[in-house]
Amino acid sequence: MKQFMITPAAGKRLIAKAICKHDLVLGALKSGTVVIVAGTTNGYVAEEILSMIGQAEDFSRQRFLRGFALSSIMARTAGPGRLQDESVFPGDVVIVKGKYIMGKEIYDVVDDLREGDVILKGANAVNLKSMQAGILIGHPTGGTITSALHAVVGRRIRLILPVGLEKRVSAEIHDLAELVNGPTAKGFRMMPAPGEVITEIEALKMLTGVRTELIAAGGVAGAEGAVRLAVTGSPDEEREAAELVASIADEPPFIL
Repeated sequence: MKQFMITPAAGKRLIAKAICKHDLVLGALKSGTVVIVAGTTNGYVAEEILSMIGQAEDFSRQRFLRGFALSSIMARTAGPGRLQDESVFPGDVVIVKGKYIMGKEIYDVVDDLREGDVILKGANAVNLKSMQAGILIGHPTGGTITSALHAVVGRRIRLILPVGLEKRVSAEIHDLAELVNGPTAKGFRMMPAPGEVITEIEALKMLTGVRTELIAAGGVAGAEGAVRLAVTGSPDEEREAAELVASIADEPPFIL
């Protein structure tokens, strides 16, 4: 057994690398459509996928964000003074048969998606026991997740939810949604999302084969929000996991 500490930024990079190995994503890149909905974790996912297909030169994750232009302190998902100007939002990443179609959003292509296509959408909460994710909703019509669900439920499009362990919650997602979606509640609402959740735990399994347990969390001096993971596997698997974690350990924090 080996132990590793992984910061939130390194975790995002790890998850992104695993997404690049996902069979459904690889299949859709070859003969279908992959939609990467803007978000901080998905910025790393987009970087890795676009680099893999040799089309990353025109992409920057610095403005690949949604939900940062809200003025209310109650509604912020960034620290004070770090709100993003969405007037220059570049669009989601839409890849059709291996070609990056710039300037498109999920709303532009969702009606054209068909079985075998994939939507990648980040989440804001994850319950590790039920492996269910929740997405905060600030838009009065439900935002990108409600648009995605039309395709996921109606046409069996696959929804994959990359979400870091920093976003773990102890309560059931449906219970949290009931709490914050009430008519007298204030702030964000929440949508439980019926997709495949991929955290750092699943990423390590996909990339190296190791079994992983979350054993502790926290830190200082840049390790705030970090998680400590215990991994077990064959000697080769553990060595591969150690090399992988070392390769992402110095991932800098995400700065707007």
